[in-house]
Amino acid sequence: MGRIIGIDYGKKRVGLAVTDPLKIFASPLTTVNTQEFDSFIDEYIEKEQIDGFVVGYAVKMNNLPSESVKYINPFIGKLKKRFPDIPVYLEDERFTSKIAIKTMIDGGMKKKKRQDKKIIDKISASLILQSWLQKEKH
Repeated sequence: MGRIIGIDYGKKRVGLAVTDPLKIFASPLTTVNTQEFDSFIDEYIEKEQIDGFVVGYAVKMNNLPSESVKYINPFIGKLKKRFPDIPVYLEDERFTSKIAIKTMIDGGMKKKKRQDKKIIDKISASLILQSWLQKEKH
């Protein structure tokens, strides 16, 4: 049984999350610089079986794609081309950064640590992935 990778793609950083092998829950994995994503994911796939990618897709309140899709769409295309046998799913990523910050506050994380965008990105990826998992179960 493989895992699903959650991706919060950004111009500078990519937040990553992963499911457990039974695909019940999502956990933050890491954050990598965007240029390092390819080598990271190649190494990860050598160690773990991946059954799918869930990419956070930016939409506005009116459900139309946001401005950031101009760099997310090429990333999705490249991901599909590099891994044609692994499905790529899209998940609405609205408010994930705000929810991630609230989660850190509720968890008692100190303000200085909450300002680390790498932590926010991997928690956001986890929220995107968990949201997708919830929809898949129902």
